[in-house]
Amino acid sequence: MSDHLQYAGADAETQRRALEAIIRSEPLLMQVLDALARLELPDALLVSGAIYNVVWNRLTGRPALRGVNDIDVFYFDASDLGWEAEDRAIKALDGALGPMPLPVQLRNQARVHLWFEQRFGIPFLPLRSSAEMLERFASRTHAVGARLDGAGRLQIVAPFGLDDMFSFRMVPNPVLNNRPAHDSKSVRCKALWPELTIVAWPDQG
Repeated sequence: MSDHLQYAGADAETQRRALEAIIRSEPLLMQVLDALARLELPDALLVSGAIYNVVWNRLTGRPALRGVNDIDVFYFDASDLGWEAEDRAIKALDGALGPMPLPVQLRNQARVHLWFEQRFGIPFLPLRSSAEMLERFASRTHAVGARLDGAGRLQIVAPFGLDDMFSFRMVPNPVLNNRPAHDSKSVRCKALWPELTIVAWPDQG
């Protein structure tokens, strides 16, 4: 039986090393990270489900990519907010990756404020970096990103730390009025990983 909570409550460096080892053990994640490093897209990050799904699967002894529907990638380029520039970056990454078993979704985080409110009905101020988008995720647990630097070192970006992820705890992030996203993701994740503890969205009266 797997000890899925073996890193829960560990110090930050132990958790960072554990996450790096898990990411490096999954060839598909490393393929994406290598492509991002070669393209040198500004402030690029592999984020969200492709990371926490693999972590939870590894720690519970399940197939690594179980539950991964797509691979989300951020970059941040405020020099050109047009869709055409983002589309060129998407095509460049597709070309660098070649055929993939899962779709890769690349989005310029400098453009998010242009479409977020229309799509989700929530006011959204412009971002200043890819990492800042992680701070606005509906669940703090999912706010994790990674990238390779020029020397091949793995950098982890986790504004709320890694303990919620390693503790199998879904914690809401009420910085935006985004309860439906937290609730729907909690239901989906709990079905895939019964080991999870779901923390309810705070009652704000």
